[in-house]
Amino acid sequence: MIRYLTAGESHGKSLVGIFEGMPAGLEISEIEIARDLTRRQQGYGRGDRMKIERDHAEILVGVRYGETLGSPIALLIENKDWPNWEARMAVESLAKENRTEPLTSPRPGHADLSGAIKYQHADIRNVIERSSARETTTRVALAAICRKFFYELGITVGSHVLNIGGVTANSSDAMQSPVEISRIADENPVRCLDGLAAKKMMAVIDEAKTNGDTVGGIFEVVIAGLPVGVGSYAHYDKRLDGILAGAMMSIHAIKSVGFGLAEEVANRKGSEVHDRIFTAEGAAIRRETNNAGGIEGGMSNGQMIRIRAAMKPLSTLGQPLESVDMSSKEPVVALRERSDVCAVPAAAIVGEAMALLALMNPFLEKFGGDSMREIKAHIAASPGQPWD
Repeated sequence: MIRYLTAGESHGKSLVGIFEGMPAGLEISEIEIARDLTRRQQGYGRGDRMKIERDHAEILVGVRYGETLGSPIALLIENKDWPNWEARMAVESLAKENRTEPLTSPRPGHADLSGAIKYQHADIRNVIERSSARETTTRVALAAICRKFFYELGITVGSHVLNIGGVTANSSDAMQSPVEISRIADENPVRCLDGLAAKKMMAVIDEAKTNGDTVGGIFEVVIAGLPVGVGSYAHYDKRLDGILAGAMMSIHAIKSVGFGLAEEVANRKGSEVHDRIFTAEGAAIRRETNNAGGIEGGMSNGQMIRIRAAMKPLSTLGQPLESVDMSSKEPVVALRERSDVCAVPAAAIVGEAMALLALMNPFLEKFGGDSMREIKAHIAASPGQPWD
């Protein structure tokens, strides 16, 4: 079983990640982790913060001579913007007169107000720093180790953007392998496979920026190569779709998740939804459609897993909405923090990361071992279809 933990504030000195349970013998390097961190920082509509940070994860422990040891792995990511925030985010105690002015105008749609009430903070800065999507940097770094683990076993994960601000892409090219899908998507500013739709998406982002607004959208994460039977129908908390959906919903600003046809299943009859089962030569089982998105009865069915996630427009607006000052209770406009106009392309990379992290325990439960050699042996010895 794997466990992972992230720590750090958006403008603190650094971000820290700890990963426990990665089997021994997996080759990994900081360069491989850096690739996904770079991908997360790309995307049309990102803010000025991405011009400052050049994220790099330093492997502190858990790896020797380029291979995992089976012991916990610790990563450190320095915040390049820290020198500009050292006084405002000081760790040591400061006299009240030396502290920065408290932020007291919560943003509608953000963690500001609920977080301040929950933890009894008079300064919203205490909420902003940890609730920021900057935290996902660490998750992406940790997931890059999982990506290498699955790649060694023939399992790949990719993503692309389907919709931004109401502009929907033609997703016919999304039938390719996850590696190819990501390769094509990464060459596009909004990570969209449809070039014409991509231009319209960028125009929508430009319009929102001009108007001091933000836009959301929909991305799809695709997983190929996962064997049949990962997950279980026998226990509610082991259903693979439930595990993956929970992981996607843990991403900042994600408001809904679906598989395959997603919410469209509510508008069709059963005969139009369920993927018919056929036999090919040699009595192999095949299907001509994948409306289920690769998961049936809480288990992988051998087809490509397709996860769609809808992201709301970000809560920090160039033209802030009405709010109330927490101290005076007087009407004010919400605070304006440095932010993105659109983060859907970056969220798709985080979606890949969460899929990789979420898959680890269901996969290890079925094929687990303490080393890569042992896991590969378990996969090789796994029985085929019971009627073979």
